[in-house]
Amino acid sequence: MKKLLLPTFVLILCSSFSSLRAQDVIRLRECENADIKRQADSLKQVYAHDGFQVIKEASVAMESEYEMPVVVPLQQGSWYQFVFIGDMSSRLYEVRMYDWDEKMVVYQKKLWGDVDGNIISFSYIPKFSEFHMIKPVQQNKQKKKDLCGYVMLLKKVK
Repeated sequence: MKKLLLPTFVLILCSSFSSLRAQDVIRLRECENADIKRQADSLKQVYAHDGFQVIKEASVAMESEYEMPVVVPLQQGSWYQFVFIGDMSSRLYEVRMYDWDEKMVVYQKKLWGDVDGNIISFSYIPKFSEFHMIKPVQQNKQKKKDLCGYVMLLKKVK
Protein backbone atom coordinates (compact mmCIF):
# COMPACT_ATOMS: atom_id res chain seq x y z
CA MET A 1 0.00 0.00 0.00
CA LYS A 2 2.79 2.44 0.95
CA LYS A 3 4.58 1.71 -2.32
CA LEU A 4 1.52 2.92 -4.23
CA LEU A 5 1.02 5.97 -2.04
CA LEU A 6 4.46 7.46 -2.63
CA PRO A 7 4.20 7.78 -6.46
CA THR A 8 0.65 9.11 -6.11
CA PHE A 9 1.77 11.64 -3.50
CA VAL A 10 4.69 12.76 -5.72
CA LEU A 11 2.36 13.27 -8.70
CA ILE A 12 -0.11 15.31 -6.65
CA LEU A 13 2.73 17.34 -5.16
CA CYS A 14 4.26 18.04 -8.58
CA SER A 15 0.95 19.06 -10.11
CA SER A 16 0.14 21.40 -7.23
CA PHE A 17 3.55 23.09 -7.48
CA SER A 18 3.34 23.49 -11.24
CA SER A 19 0.66 26.14 -10.79
CA LEU A 20 2.90 28.32 -8.59
CA ARG A 21 4.49 31.39 -10.10
CA ALA A 22 8.29 31.64 -10.09
CA GLN A 23 8.35 34.14 -7.19
CA ASP A 24 6.20 31.80 -5.03
CA VAL A 25 8.71 28.93 -5.13
CA ILE A 26 10.76 28.45 -1.99
CA ARG A 27 14.38 27.74 -2.80
CA LEU A 28 16.98 26.50 -0.38
CA ARG A 29 19.97 28.80 -0.13
CA GLU A 30 23.35 28.02 1.31
CA CYS A 31 24.81 30.21 4.01
CA GLU A 32 28.31 30.99 5.20
CA ASN A 33 29.16 31.16 8.89
CA ALA A 34 32.77 30.59 9.93
CA ASP A 35 31.89 29.67 13.54
CA ILE A 36 29.36 27.04 12.47
CA LYS A 37 31.80 25.67 9.88
CA ARG A 38 34.47 25.28 12.59
CA GLN A 39 32.01 23.50 14.87
CA ALA A 40 30.95 21.18 12.03
CA ASP A 41 34.56 20.36 11.13
CA SER A 42 35.37 19.57 14.77
CA LEU A 43 32.33 17.31 15.10
CA LYS A 44 33.21 15.49 11.87
CA GLN A 45 36.65 14.68 13.30
CA VAL A 46 35.18 13.45 16.59
CA TYR A 47 32.61 11.24 14.88
CA ALA A 48 35.15 9.95 12.32
CA HIS A 49 37.32 8.86 15.24
CA ASP A 50 34.28 6.93 16.56
CA GLY A 51 33.79 5.20 13.19
CA PHE A 52 31.11 7.41 11.63
CA GLN A 53 31.17 8.59 8.02
CA VAL A 54 29.38 11.69 6.73
CA ILE A 55 26.51 10.69 4.41
CA LYS A 56 24.92 14.10 3.86
CA GLU A 57 25.65 17.62 5.01
CA ALA A 58 24.42 21.08 4.10
CA SER A 59 24.51 24.65 5.30
CA VAL A 60 21.15 26.31 4.75
CA ALA A 61 19.78 29.82 5.27
CA MET A 62 16.82 29.54 7.63
CA GLU A 63 14.07 31.80 8.89
CA SER A 64 13.33 32.16 12.60
CA GLU A 65 10.57 29.86 13.87
CA TYR A 66 10.21 28.01 10.53
CA GLU A 67 11.09 24.33 10.30
CA MET A 68 13.51 23.15 7.65
CA PRO A 69 12.37 19.66 6.61
CA VAL A 70 15.09 17.18 5.68
CA VAL A 71 14.01 13.83 4.23
CA VAL A 72 16.50 10.97 4.44
CA PRO A 73 16.34 7.26 3.60
CA LEU A 74 17.53 5.19 6.57
CA GLN A 75 18.35 1.46 6.59
CA GLN A 76 17.06 -0.90 9.24
CA GLY A 77 19.62 -1.72 11.92
CA SER A 78 22.20 0.84 10.80
CA TRP A 79 23.51 3.28 13.39
CA TYR A 80 23.06 6.94 12.42
CA GLN A 81 24.12 10.18 14.04
CA PHE A 82 22.24 13.38 13.17
CA VAL A 83 23.69 16.82 13.94
CA PHE A 84 22.04 20.23 13.70
CA ILE A 85 24.07 23.38 14.36
CA GLY A 86 22.11 26.63 14.64
CA ASP A 87 23.09 30.29 14.56
CA MET A 88 24.81 31.19 17.84
CA SER A 89 22.60 34.25 18.35
CA SER A 90 19.37 32.20 18.38
CA ARG A 91 17.62 31.57 21.70
CA LEU A 92 15.95 28.22 21.05
CA TYR A 93 16.86 25.16 18.98
CA GLU A 94 14.61 22.15 18.36
CA VAL A 95 14.80 19.02 16.24
CA ARG A 96 11.95 16.60 15.63
CA MET A 97 12.31 13.37 13.68
CA TYR A 98 9.39 11.45 12.18
CA ASP A 99 9.22 7.99 10.66
CA TRP A 100 7.31 7.04 7.50
CA ASP A 101 4.05 6.76 9.44
CA GLU A 102 4.53 10.36 10.68
CA LYS A 103 5.15 9.18 14.23
CA MET A 104 7.62 11.38 16.13
CA VAL A 105 10.57 9.16 17.08
CA VAL A 106 13.00 11.84 18.37
CA TYR A 107 12.54 15.25 19.97
CA GLN A 108 15.33 17.43 21.35
CA LYS A 109 15.29 21.01 22.53
CA LYS A 110 18.15 23.26 23.62
CA LEU A 111 18.32 26.83 24.80
CA TRP A 112 21.05 29.40 24.17
CA GLY A 113 22.45 29.14 27.71
CA ASP A 114 22.89 25.36 27.60
CA VAL A 115 26.34 23.86 27.20
CA ASP A 116 26.96 23.72 23.42
CA GLY A 117 23.40 25.03 23.19
CA ASN A 118 23.46 25.72 19.46
CA ILE A 119 24.23 22.04 18.67
CA ILE A 120 21.69 19.24 18.75
CA SER A 121 23.08 15.77 18.14
CA PHE A 122 21.44 12.38 18.55
CA SER A 123 21.93 8.74 17.59
CA TYR A 124 19.23 6.70 15.94
CA ILE A 125 18.92 3.08 14.81
CA PRO A 126 15.78 2.62 12.66
CA LYS A 127 13.61 -0.46 13.12
CA PHE A 128 12.62 -0.43 9.43
CA SER A 129 14.26 0.68 6.18
CA GLU A 130 12.19 3.72 5.25
CA PHE A 131 12.28 7.47 4.75
CA HIS A 132 12.43 9.67 7.84
CA MET A 133 11.77 13.40 8.06
CA ILE A 134 13.93 15.54 10.31
CA LYS A 135 12.69 19.04 11.12
CA PRO A 136 15.19 21.40 12.76
CA VAL A 137 14.00 24.87 13.81
CA GLN A 138 15.57 27.82 15.61
CA GLN A 139 14.11 30.94 17.19
CA ASN A 140 15.85 34.30 17.04
CA LYS A 141 14.35 37.61 18.17
CA GLN A 142 16.91 39.90 16.47
CA LYS A 143 17.39 38.16 13.12
CA LYS A 144 14.19 36.85 11.60
CA LYS A 145 15.70 35.84 8.25
CA ASP A 146 19.05 34.61 6.95
CA LEU A 147 19.90 32.54 10.00
CA CYS A 148 22.51 29.93 9.23
CA GLY A 149 21.79 26.31 10.01
CA TYR A 150 23.97 23.28 9.35
CA VAL A 151 22.78 19.67 9.18
CA MET A 152 24.82 16.49 9.01
CA LEU A 153 23.83 12.86 8.77
CA LEU A 154 26.54 10.35 9.63
CA LYS A 155 26.48 6.56 9.51
CA LYS A 156 28.55 4.10 11.53
CA VAL A 157 30.79 2.12 9.19
CA LYS A 158 31.92 -1.36 10.10
